[in-house]
Amino acid sequence: MDAWNAMGKRPSGERLARMQRSSMYGDGRFHNALPMRDDMWLATKKWLAGAEHREPNAALPLERRTRADYAQPPKSGLRISWFGHSSMLIEIDGKRVLTDPVWGERASPSSFFGPARFFEPPITLEELPELDAIVLSHDHYDHLDAESISRLSRLSRAPFIVPLGVGAHLEYWGIEPERIRELEWWQDTQVGDLRLVCTPARHFSGRGFLDRNTTLWGSWSLVGSEHRVFFSGDTGMFPGFAEIGEKLGPFDVTLIESGAYDPAWADVHLGPEQAVLAHQLLRGKVLMPVHWGTFNLALHAWTEPAERIIAAGRSAGIQTVVPRPGGRFEPSALPPFERWWPELPWKGADEVPVRSSGIDQWLAELGVEAGRAPVEVPTPSLSPDAAR
Repeated sequence: MDAWNAMGKRPSGERLARMQRSSMYGDGRFHNALPMRDDMWLATKKWLAGAEHREPNAALPLERRTRADYAQPPKSGLRISWFGHSSMLIEIDGKRVLTDPVWGERASPSSFFGPARFFEPPITLEELPELDAIVLSHDHYDHLDAESISRLSRLSRAPFIVPLGVGAHLEYWGIEPERIRELEWWQDTQVGDLRLVCTPARHFSGRGFLDRNTTLWGSWSLVGSEHRVFFSGDTGMFPGFAEIGEKLGPFDVTLIESGAYDPAWADVHLGPEQAVLAHQLLRGKVLMPVHWGTFNLALHAWTEPAERIIAAGRSAGIQTVVPRPGGRFEPSALPPFERWWPELPWKGADEVPVRSSGIDQWLAELGVEAGRAPVEVPTPSLSPDAAR
């Protein structure tokens, strides 16, 4: 697919009319509940200065997967496979849900430029087991890859479940409208007895220079007959996590973006310490960091998100699991901790704190300082320190 077609298409017609009726839509675009702030001048200076250890200098260990690995369902009814970045297979109560499938070489509309992936996908699209749903969080290139979507549409008959407006891209790429389910925040859809709820996030959207926020972004809450899973998509910190946890938690596992952060764009991505706080507010049992270790999208060392999420998790007394690419686990029986990444210099929260704007009073009421202290929230009982 050429770069022009990979950029997708803006919503129009009845789809646009539906968007215009949304309470989050105004002045031709969607809006966050809290304003988005970033320091582009500081970000530009940082990018020009560069940084070390942003990419691996050796091949990373993968766990290769094939369809045969999924012939037997998880014993507990819930299993997560991490294929890199935000691409995961969630097996929950007899259903299989694939999130943000990006199998392309680059997070870009072109195969010639843009961030290149650190490793090849641990499983081919052809080897994926039969899917029940394909869920997208938003339309940025590191979450919505045109070629991967086109191939999946031929390999699977699963519905595409997406935030409002994203379906315009999918239709443009040849996916039948009846296979696309578009939701705004707090709307839900059923896949058998699995309920998928589009829940809020604090982020933005766009695939070109002129289409910022013309489609919606979101997180996803999966509510099965026995288990619950939260997938953050991309987001900064905002009070919505507490509301999601109250309405739909507790969650057996939270899959929360923890990489590609910087103080200059702290409203765009959580960072590890705020990811831990979000997990607590969501009333999660086990936290798995995502959106890290696959593409060079920020200035921190590529291993830093893992180091900081482990440190923050230990400080807060929560369980974290950090599988290698292709790794999988059942939250009820976590694997032993494995440091599969190299030990590189990294900067902690004391040196490079990441704190989203507009939440100071709310965090103060929770007793949180500097965006990194643990907060007292009801947390399910934890098993031994196997996977921290």
